[in-house]
Amino acid sequence: MRPAPDEGLQVRAEAGEAQARAASDEALQVRAAPGEALPVGPAPDETAILVRPATAAELAAIAALHSGARAAYHRARFPDAPFDVPAERARWHDAWARDLDRGDTPALCATRRGTVVGVASYRHRADDRHRPAVTLHQLHVDPGHWGTGVGLALHHACLRAWHAAGVSRAVLDVLWHNHRARAFYTRLGWRPDPDRRPAPDATHLTLTLDLATPPSAPAPAGQ
Repeated sequence: MRPAPDEGLQVRAEAGEAQARAASDEALQVRAAPGEALPVGPAPDETAILVRPATAAELAAIAALHSGARAAYHRARFPDAPFDVPAERARWHDAWARDLDRGDTPALCATRRGTVVGVASYRHRADDRHRPAVTLHQLHVDPGHWGTGVGLALHHACLRAWHAAGVSRAVLDVLWHNHRARAFYTRLGWRPDPDRRPAPDATHLTLTLDLATPPSAPAPAGQ
């Protein structure tokens, strides 16, 4: 499955420690999988976000969230198109079932008060110079939680995992008309991939993030 926040924010992502500071502005609490240390934000409260590995038990919730988020950003351009319908949910249910069953596609979910409010998945690969790289295939946030730091928390968790794995570069595809997603990634340091210039009729833009170079300034909170 090709990333394209086409699926909303299908992406390939990365950034740096600055996100943790920005996340604290929104009373986020980002936690790691058992045994992994992550910086902890403010004390737990009703707005705290927990990021952890996704499991098959959350498959239905993840598929519904994905189709709902995708419908929300497509609806601005195609108001009459039926994006959040049973067929779409079934499609993404099957796609996420395959990803959760793969050993090479880590998936993360963000929860708030026990409810899944965001999800991300990525896949390791090698770049053109045979260096460790990663593709962020999916990053979606429940529209009801847009702008509350959920996307930032997921992005930060992905970054920590990528840095720990020695990844030097990340890539993602984003829909041209998904201006919200494009602005989000731009704030976090993503830039158009100079090696993959879009065709005149392209529907997606490929972005890349240099993980080998530390970010120069904190990114604003949001998403």
